[in-house]
Amino acid sequence: MLDDPLSLARLQFAFTAATHYMFVALTLGLAPYILFNQLTAVRKRDGARMRAVRFWGGLYVLNYAMGVLSGLVMELQLALNWSGLSDMFGYAFGAPLAVETMGAFFVESTFLGLWIFGWDRMGRWAHWACFLVVTVTAYASAYWVLVANGFLKWPAGFRIEDGVAVLDSPWSLMGNPSTLMAFGHVATSALLVGGALVCAVSAAHLRRGNDPDRMFHRGVRHGTAVLLLAVMPVVTVGGAQFVLYGQEPPTSGMTYSAEEIAAIESEGASSAVEAAGMAGDGVMMGSWMLICIVAGTAGLVWLMNRLDRWRWVHWMLMALPVLPYAASIGGWTARETERQPWVVRHHLTTADAMSDLSPAMATASFAFFTAAFAVLAAATFWLLVRFARRGPEGGPLAPPRPETEPEDGAQVPARTL
Repeated sequence: MLDDPLSLARLQFAFTAATHYMFVALTLGLAPYILFNQLTAVRKRDGARMRAVRFWGGLYVLNYAMGVLSGLVMELQLALNWSGLSDMFGYAFGAPLAVETMGAFFVESTFLGLWIFGWDRMGRWAHWACFLVVTVTAYASAYWVLVANGFLKWPAGFRIEDGVAVLDSPWSLMGNPSTLMAFGHVATSALLVGGALVCAVSAAHLRRGNDPDRMFHRGVRHGTAVLLLAVMPVVTVGGAQFVLYGQEPPTSGMTYSAEEIAAIESEGASSAVEAAGMAGDGVMMGSWMLICIVAGTAGLVWLMNRLDRWRWVHWMLMALPVLPYAASIGGWTARETERQPWVVRHHLTTADAMSDLSPAMATASFAFFTAAFAVLAAATFWLLVRFARRGPEGGPLAPPRPETEPEDGAQVPARTL
C-alpha cells in the first residue's frame, strides 16, 4: 500500500472524514436537547434547569470547537489530495461547501459566541434565541455538506463546458434525492448520538450518587426518551436510500459512453472495497439492533421507576455511546464504497480526481493527517470525559463561584467584568 498513492489517499480521507463526523454527529445531537431544555428553563424561570443547560452547553462548546478545527484540516486535505475534483467540478461541488462555510463561520459561530458570553448580560429570551439560531444553522450546515455529497452520488443540475461542470439548475442540486434522504438519516441518527451521551453522562453521575438539582435524574430520562423516539425513524429513513441503489443518475453531457462506463466499473470492481461496504452495513445494522435493545430495556426500567437506582442499567448506559458512533461510521462506509470506482458517478473516476502525488508525498500526507486527527480525537475524548466527570460546577460554562468575605463569612457573588 505504501507504493500506491491512490490507496493511501483514499484511506486517509476515510479516516479523517470518519473522525470529523464524530464531532458533527454530537453537535447535531446535543443542540436540540440544549435548545428545548433552555426553553423550559426560560419559560419556568427555573434556575436548576438553567444550570443543567450550562453543563450540557459546556460539553457542546468543547465538541464544537474541535469540530471546527477538524473541518478546517479536512478542507485543506481535500484541496491537497483531490485537485482533480475541484478542477472539473469545483463550481458544482464547491458551491454548497462555500455556502456551508459562510453559514458555519459567519452565522453559527457569531451567535454561539453571543450565547457563550451572553449569560446574565442579555434578556433570557434573546439569549435563548441565540442558541435557536445556532441549532438551525448547525442543521443547515449539515444539509449543505450533504448537497455536495449527494451530488457525487447522484450528479444533476449541471452541464459540461470545455471539460468543466457548470451549474444550470441550482434547484436540481439542492433537491437531489440522495441529499434529501441522507439529510433525514443524518438528522435522526445524530439524535441517537446526543441521547446516548446524555444517558451515559447522567448514568455515570447517578452511579456515583452525584445528582445536584436532580439534573441527572432528568437527564437519564430525557436521553432515554430521545433514543426511543429516534431509533425507528433512523432505520426507516436510512432504508429509503436503497431505492437509489442500482439506478442510473440523470445524465448531463456524459463524460463517458455507456461502454466506457461498463468497462471502468468492471475494472474498478474491488473485492476489498465491496468487503468494506458489506462490513460497514453489517456494523450499522448490528449497532442499531443493540441500540434498540438498550433503549427498550431502559424504557422498561423507567416504567418501573428504577432508572436512577439500578446500577447495572447505569453501566449499560455508560457504554451506550459507542453504538451510535459505530453505526454512523459503518453507514458512511457503506454509502461511500457503493459509489466506487467513481468520485462523481459516471463523470469522474477516483483515480482521475486525485492530485499528482508521488508515493513519498502520499505517505507523508497520510502520516501527517492521520497523526493530527488521532491526536485531535484523543484530546477531545479526554476533555469531554474530564469535564463530564466534573459535573455542573466544573464545566467550561459553569457560573463563577462565590467569594467569601473574611469579616462575617457571608458569601457574595463574584464580580464579573
